[in-house]
Amino acid sequence: MNNYRDNLAKFRELDAQVLGISVDAAPSLKVFAEQTGVQFPLLSDFKRQAAAAYGILNEERGFAERATFVIDRDGKIRAIETGAAAIDPAGALDSCRAIR
Repeated sequence: MNNYRDNLAKFRELDAQVLGISVDAAPSLKVFAEQTGVQFPLLSDFKRQAAAAYGILNEERGFAERATFVIDRDGKIRAIETGAAAIDPAGALDSCRAIR
């Protein structure tokens, strides 16, 4: 999240909206945002429905794998990055530029 926080201006230049989604409860996300200075919305997927729908839920362990999705204005997924690549905003920025 910090990498996305630090590159938020670049996403805004591309007219892109950054959202964080976590399986943590909303109160925990609020504290996290305050502690880290995240300035974009953090959404709670506490029931794990979004993680399951996007295929990133580890049901056995009850958490979502790290992933970044770039979704265009029509709701179509244009890029997916998982694992370590999901933490680096470079791929998401490239995808946003490509669909601009």
